[in-house]
This record gives sequence, structure tokens and C-alpha cells, in this order.
Amino acid sequence: MTLSPARVPATGVRRLTRTLYGYAFLDDFVLLYPVYALLFADTGLSLWQISSLFALWSVTGVVLEVPSGVWADATSRRRLLWIGPLLTAAGFALWTAVPSYGAFAVGFVLWGAGGALGSGALEALVYDELDHLGAADRYARVMGRARAARLLGTVAATGLAGPVLARGGYETVGGASLLVCVLTAVTATRFPEHRVRPERTGHSWASTLRTGLAEARGNRAVRGALLLVPAVAAVWGALDEYTPLLIRDLGVAEATVPYLVMLIWAGVTLGSLLTGPAERLGTSGLAVLLAGAALALAAGALARSLAGVVLVSLAFAGFQLAEVLADVRLQHRIDDSHRATLTSVASLGTELLTIAAFGVYALLGTGMAHGTVFAVLAIPYLVTALALVRARAATARP
Repeated sequence: MTLSPARVPATGVRRLTRTLYGYAFLDDFVLLYPVYALLFADTGLSLWQISSLFALWSVTGVVLEVPSGVWADATSRRRLLWIGPLLTAAGFALWTAVPSYGAFAVGFVLWGAGGALGSGALEALVYDELDHLGAADRYARVMGRARAARLLGTVAATGLAGPVLARGGYETVGGASLLVCVLTAVTATRFPEHRVRPERTGHSWASTLRTGLAEARGNRAVRGALLLVPAVAAVWGALDEYTPLLIRDLGVAEATVPYLVMLIWAGVTLGSLLTGPAERLGTSGLAVLLAGAALALAAGALARSLAGVVLVSLAFAGFQLAEVLADVRLQHRIDDSHRATLTSVASLGTELLTIAAFGVYALLGTGMAHGTVFAVLAIPYLVTALALVRARAATARP
């Protein structure tokens, strides 16, 4: 039977999205995530050594973020998406086989490299494949659902890690995590890729980087979209790490804290699922969304109550929604020949601003309550909202 032209794109979209959702779920369905800090401590590492491992992980991601994006534009993006999980699997294998500071350090470098390979490459592949199928307008909805799948993977891994650790120890948790990484790599091989690879048309790594950066410098719309991504994503991404401390300040029992954290994650998932309808928001609508989320964050953090936690959850839903919409604006504005490059540049900006936000939080947190720090760090979102309104007004002028 011959498929009609209308059914061919629909079939292609279904194949792409099913692969993407499975990949996203498996990529975060890693049982080591909730317990690897315990593994380090039980191996005998000091707090300083554990902190140095986290720093090494962050530095690896920062150093490789843009080069990996350029590589994704200069070669096959699908290839990078299956190589990355295999590097992570190798790191987890080291952790499980020879648990020691050196093995943990090498594992974090491999994990950071694996994550960098997928950053930028995934967004670029999905957008270009949807565009190839005439469905680029579905990008926001598709990526929102992919982020929701990631969150579900994280929640499922968190729920299973405890029982698996109790029954089989760190070796079983590590083995299960390694297996999931391999399954993630296998799933990545199922991604379609119809893009003509630049390696066949004479583009080099250096020329891809130069032309990508030249587009950002010379096109005001691209530059604005590039800056918007870290402006939206960085601060709330850093605050997410401190939500257990914010909740504990309410005076609730320690055992209650994870459940309230999951309530906040539920808000983030809701924000991911709303991205399809919300794509119709223009610049002014995005500004209103950011301002509303910032006010909800400040009010919820200062409330010091369970109702305040609900407001924080709604604020994070707004920030997650705005983050996906910022990525959509960027993808719509950049050329496909260096899409992964500029997406990685945006991710690099997010990483650097997130590190800065951690520093600001540590500085403010020495003399302020966690709720006060959360409220202060809502201010950058009000500034970003105001900048969007001004940009919209400037565009509207004749």
C-alpha cells in the first residue's frame, strides 16, 4: 500500500517524537543520580573532594559545550547523540568497578563530555527533522513534552534508587545505570537524519564556528534570542538546587521535604506540557509570563507556608515554559547550517550564568534566610521582562 503525501509526514513525525520521548526519558532514568553523592561519601571522600568533583564536572561541560555544538554542525548530529550516552556509561562503569577519587574524577569528565555532545545537537536535529517534514510549528509542543519525559525519568529513578540500593548495593545501582545509558545510545540510533552533512560540502569545524558567530554578531534578532535563553534559564535552574533548603525552613519533617520537592517538580512538568498552546504568546506575552512567575516566586518564597510552596511550584512552571519558548525563538531565527553551534553558545551562557547564580546565592545566603534570597533572585526576571517590553516597543516604532 502506498502512503498518501499527508500520511508520510505524519508517520515521520510520529517516528521522530516517539524516539525523542524515549531518549529523553531514558537519558534521565539513571538510578545513580539520587545516590552518587552517598557513594562518594561511603567510599571515604571528604566534602572538599566531593565538591571538587562537582566543579570538575561543571568545568568539563563549560569547556566542551561550544566545540561539541560546532562538531554537531560539522558532522552527524545523530552520531553524537549515541556516542554521548556511551561515554557516560563508561564513566559509571569506572565508578562501580573501582570506586575511588581518581575513578570518580575520570567518570565525571566522561559524563560531562557525554552531556556536552548531546547539548545543542538534540535541539538542532529535532528542529531540522520537523522542518524537513513541514512540521516546524510543532517544535515547541514536541520539546515541551520531551522535557516532561525527562522529568518523569528523574522521578522514576528517584523512586527506584532506594529499593534497588537496599537490595543490591551500589554495584547493582551502577550496573542498572550503565544498562540504561546503553539503551539510551541504542534509542539514539533510531533518530532520523535527513540533513545534508557539511562534511560532504566542504565546511570545516573552524568555518562552521566562524559563520555561526558571525550570524549572532550581525543579526540583531538572533543575538537577542541568543541572550534570552540564559537570561530565562540560569537563575531558576540554580534555585532548583536550593528548594529542599527553602522547604525545610518551613519547619516540616525531614521525611516530608521530598514530597514537597516533587510538588515543585509537578509544576515544572506542567510548564513543559503547556508549551504548545503557549507558543502563540508574543514578546509582550512572554514578558507578562516572566513577570508573573517572578512575582509568584518572590511571594511564595517569603510566605514561609505550604501555600507558598504552591506559588513557587507555579513560578517554576512559568520559568520552564518561558525557557522552552526562548529556545523556540532561537531555533526559528538561526540558520540550519550552524543551528547546533548557536544552541550550544546559548547553553554555554546558561552554564556560566548558573555558576554566577550559585555564587550570588552563597554570598547572600550567609546573612539572609533562604526565602529572602529566592525573592531577591526573582528580580533578574523582572528586569528581563522589562527588557522584552522595551524591545517590543522599539520594534513597533516606524
